[in-house]
Amino acid sequence: MKRMFLVAALPLIVSGCAATLPPEVIASGDLADSPADVRPVHYHSPVAGYTHRVPVDPKPWRNQNDAQAPDGDAS
Repeated sequence: MKRMFLVAALPLIVSGCAATLPPEVIASGDLADSPADVRPVHYHSPVAGYTHRVPVDPKPWRNQNDAQAPDGDAS
């Protein structure tokens, strides 16, 4: 158990002693000059596709169950 803890903790301890961060982590100074294309942001209402539904009484399920059951013997 102690060896497993050491194996898991060793990379964390060693990475904490690193003098500099990798270049992928450091953000560039001017993001406006970034070569990445960004799509413009459009507002979409969170309730745009909402349709009001009211509760209804349950319908008989036996006919629908029989219609969807596979043909043949169920044993």
